[in-house]
Amino acid sequence: MDSFELFRKLGAGAKFDLKRFSQDAARFKVHRSRGINLSTDRLSAIDYFGAGQTNGAQISSNPQDPNEENHEEDCEMENADWAARGKRKQKHAERDVKIKKKKSQKEQLDADGGCSKDSNAGITWTSLLERKIHSLAPDEKEKHSMKRLKHLHQEKVNRIRSQNRINVHGSDIPDPVCTFDELQSEYHLNSRILQNLKEAGLCSPTPIQMQAIPLMMHGRELLACAPTGSGKTLAFCVPLLAHLQQPANLGFRAVIISPTRELASQTYRELLRLTDGVGFRVHIIDKASLAAKKYGPRSNKKYDILISTPNRLVFLLKQDPPALDLSSVEWLVVDESDKLFEDGKTGFREQLASIFLACSGSKVRRAFFSATCTSDVEQWCRLNLDNLVSVNIGPRNTAVETVDQELLFVGTENGKLLAVREIIKKGFLPPMLVFVQSKDRARELFHELVYEGINVDVIHAERTQQQRDNVVNSFRSGKIWVLICTALLARGIDFKGVNLVLNYDFPTSSVEYIHRIGRTGRAGHKGKAITFFTENDKPLLRSIANVIKQAGCPVPDYITGFKKIPSKAKRRLEKKPPKRLTICTTPRFLLKKKGKAVTKRQEGGIQTAAGEEQKGETGSQTAVVQQKVQKNPSKKKMREGKDKASEKSGTNSSGEKFKKKIKKNKPQDE
Repeated sequence: MDSFELFRKLGAGAKFDLKRFSQDAARFKVHRSRGINLSTDRLSAIDYFGAGQTNGAQISSNPQDPNEENHEEDCEMENADWAARGKRKQKHAERDVKIKKKKSQKEQLDADGGCSKDSNAGITWTSLLERKIHSLAPDEKEKHSMKRLKHLHQEKVNRIRSQNRINVHGSDIPDPVCTFDELQSEYHLNSRILQNLKEAGLCSPTPIQMQAIPLMMHGRELLACAPTGSGKTLAFCVPLLAHLQQPANLGFRAVIISPTRELASQTYRELLRLTDGVGFRVHIIDKASLAAKKYGPRSNKKYDILISTPNRLVFLLKQDPPALDLSSVEWLVVDESDKLFEDGKTGFREQLASIFLACSGSKVRRAFFSATCTSDVEQWCRLNLDNLVSVNIGPRNTAVETVDQELLFVGTENGKLLAVREIIKKGFLPPMLVFVQSKDRARELFHELVYEGINVDVIHAERTQQQRDNVVNSFRSGKIWVLICTALLARGIDFKGVNLVLNYDFPTSSVEYIHRIGRTGRAGHKGKAITFFTENDKPLLRSIANVIKQAGCPVPDYITGFKKIPSKAKRRLEKKPPKRLTICTTPRFLLKKKGKAVTKRQEGGIQTAAGEEQKGETGSQTAVVQQKVQKNPSKKKMREGKDKASEKSGTNSSGEKFKKKIKKNKPQDE
């Protein structure tokens, strides 16, 4: 393509000032040279828009052009021919009507203070889209108006989701609900359930409830991740009741699985409160032997919803014949799903698999809820669930912002007990939860704090169900100020108004830390969490510090600068937490006098180094004992003599037994 052709295409729509640039126009062939009749260009002479001046008129406006009169006559002839045609007249009439409409709409918008097109800035405002819609044909108007309404509605939905930090991934997602009244108008929820919600003081849904409830109402399978205390229990209880509609003698139609008995009983209480006056039969498995008779094949199937832990449910399913029939289950809800998907002794993955197989109905839908989400759970859900929708409230695996978090260096294991006593001495606002890493350490800390003059109790897996229920009820009613517990109570338990969470032993992972401190700062209330750490906790310190920093709490710079530990070492520490010294301030001298106490301590795994390090803390007590021994040297000599005599007798007896064994074994060997 040569330069003349290029400039001709680029300047096809340009208007030249022919008086000033007549030579350039002739050079680039914008108009014909002198002496050529311009009447041959008929189309250029037509006045399409009725402006009274066309391109042809502009070209012939040169006063020195001798063919100007001929050109004007040709233009008039062409205009007369085209005006005689009816189609062209009709188009001109329609165009005039549209121009009048546009002028009237423009005047109206200017009077109302509406936005118009800024010729200087070159910006087309959204109000121009509405003006374009009005200027179209009736059928096109409806299409464009529907598109405009959909666009505005989607903008509103996106604004609601961004304000509440709702992140949704999936296809064909229903809109979030902003009030509970919308559930009745759009999804026909029972009015009695709405009344129960209002009586419980629940006026508006939380972010997870705004999006999870309509998703489950539409029968979508769901993976939901929301912070602790955000109302996940209500987010799956309300749609379950709306889906079941009314009681029916078809067996269990909904099953809710929880990792602990305390969390299962809490969900049971919530459902009883919601179904008050509706008639649903909600059941929880307390004793497996009674449940086998109650829900067996000979039962009348007068039940609707079942709440249980995995082990008890699997025990009933393995009976011959099975004591439970889950073929009519329509909804299977897994609470604290990341815990139930764990492998090994502490996890429930095998039990969960057998429960999934038992729910063999064609209508079954599954929903997973948790405060933290691991990659294993998400990968399994994407492979096995139908048209999955994942809902996240805020960033994943983050702590609640309403909790004031603090890291406290205590030096050694003995420094932890001193720090606890310092907190008690300064004064704290009960109730307080104290987390330790094992049952033995929970018992030991309880024996140390029981003499501090505060109401303290302990809960762990070895206590009976009745004892655990009594402790939880006493803690809820305020009779217990300090409750020492293991990771058993770290998930899902909703204690109203816990003011302080103390991590006596450092958590083994950031997920466990998030669940621990989530017992406080629930439902918008403020709370505080203090975490003790020693030199031995250095490998796990960085991951916890990052969680604290994301929540906006201060963290020393040197902690975030620690090197990352390998993923294998992380997994090893999660499964096998580090061994710690026993929590004991009683001198070994006094422990020896109590034979029963010594045997119990040895079974619990006492270490000899514990007494050596605890000498510094209990120096005053050991000094008193040494003074008593120095005052009575005769007693000391008598004890030493007894010890020597026992040692001799022990060696002799053992030697004789060994000789007898040899004599007995000789003929057998021969």
